[in-house]
Amino acid sequence: MPISTELTARLGITHPILLAPMAMITGSRLVRAVSDAGGFGILGGGYGDKTWLEAEAATLRRFDRPFGIGFITWSLARQPELIDIALDAKPRAVMLSFGDPAPFAPKIKAAGALLICQVQSEEMAQQALDCGADILIAQGAEAGGHGASRTTLDIVPAIIDFAAGRVPVVAAGGIADGRGVAAMMMLGASGVLMGTRFYASIEADAPEQAKQLICAAKSGETVRGVVFDWSRKLMWPAPFTARSLANDHLRRWSGREIELMQRADEIAAEYAAARAVGNFDIAAVFAGESVGLIHDIVPAAEIVGRIVTEAEQTLQGRRNSLSSLT
Repeated sequence: MPISTELTARLGITHPILLAPMAMITGSRLVRAVSDAGGFGILGGGYGDKTWLEAEAATLRRFDRPFGIGFITWSLARQPELIDIALDAKPRAVMLSFGDPAPFAPKIKAAGALLICQVQSEEMAQQALDCGADILIAQGAEAGGHGASRTTLDIVPAIIDFAAGRVPVVAAGGIADGRGVAAMMMLGASGVLMGTRFYASIEADAPEQAKQLICAAKSGETVRGVVFDWSRKLMWPAPFTARSLANDHLRRWSGREIELMQRADEIAAEYAAARAVGNFDIAAVFAGESVGLIHDIVPAAEIVGRIVTEAEQTLQGRRNSLSSLT
């Protein structure tokens, strides 16, 4: 059964499941698969590869389901013309994360797209609301890739209370199955944003080995820090760090970040070479704490179906349990 919320009504979708715009992982094929299954696919605009974005956006321009396009906001500010490429594709929404949405909000709203802002604090939520955000995503530290320090269980109800019903709030961070969706709905979330679970999907634009590593990983085998960013000579603004699977490179440089910076050119060349050949003993697999719940690589539609069914069964069981107490 569909789980209808304010979010599903606002986005025109069947299920309150949003696909995280993972840079270079969430391509148009995965976006279409999630949206076709009744969720909301969001293209991963990431750091802003113009050629890639033009090709992927052109494919989605002919797509007849609701979809979105997401950007790393501080990086988009360096190439503001990319927002025009995104808006030309007629997305239902544009998602901005990790930076001030104010420079882009008027153009997004004027184009008729919804503005989705991912936030990690009440201050960021206020900044987003001041810009006219239509949907907030409350991201916890359990999320894969970049994020801040507050846990999902803390940040989600805090942002829901802060928003006070003005806009739907979506939960993100460590969610990979229907139980997680049900738990967030019980907290008052209008839906969830999921990345790592869809990373391990047939349609994700990621090396097969990276997907297999996610499936093989156990709970507790991800780490949040700056090693992989500094190894790529990417200086992210505070307070954001990146969560990834632990590997030999991470273990080698954790606690030695100053030395890593001093040898930046050497390490960056080593890292780039490893990434080019798919050597994941050095290159990062950005993934969240939910890896211990992921055991197979299947079509995105199957993932959506499983999660929705389990969430509905969990919520129904909770409703039945409460009814028996009255």
